[in-house]
Amino acid sequence: SLAGWTSYKKSSPPEKGWDVKDGWLHHGAKAGGGDIVSAEKYSEFELTWEWRIAEGANSGLKYFISDERKGGAIGHEYQLLDDDKHPDGKKGLNRQTAALYDVLDPSNRPVKKPGEINASRILVKGMHVEHWLNGEKVIDFDYTDPKWAESIELLRIRGADLKARGGKLWLQDHGEDVWFRNIQMREIPKNEELT
Repeated sequence: SLAGWTSYKKSSPPEKGWDVKDGWLHHGAKAGGGDIVSAEKYSEFELTWEWRIAEGANSGLKYFISDERKGGAIGHEYQLLDDDKHPDGKKGLNRQTAALYDVLDPSNRPVKKPGEINASRILVKGMHVEHWLNGEKVIDFDYTDPKWAESIELLRIRGADLKARGGKLWLQDHGEDVWFRNIQMREIPKNEELT
């Protein structure tokens, strides 16, 4: 259902653009309505979901959004894209599926064709962040590791609050068809170690 999601423009349920059918949370092409934002905030978590997009489509899932009411809020974004047919796909790997949008390239992209179902995962523990796509880890970085200093600076320049934790999730309306389902969030206990 749309329970737990609000319009980024105001604290109310999505009024248009988004619907639920056959277990899919769907945004229709040119349906309006804007992005939607989770009611809850998350700090250290494991997030999994399934998704598919139409041919030529673009979307994304943002996390660590500290103030969802700001227009064009910047956080960390897991890119969802038709890499072959959307113009962003031609602008570099850091704009393609599973990238940390505009910042980090995925190491590989086991992405399925538009219309087919992909499975994604984001893992955040302390300063450690991972992106997964269809069972493969494609991004793995730590804020405190000097080798990522340039990427972390790019995030800061883009407006991301690098100290922010407890941010909301944000599903994007880019004006094209995108579907999400089986969105599952597990908050990671402080005493749990990553393997």
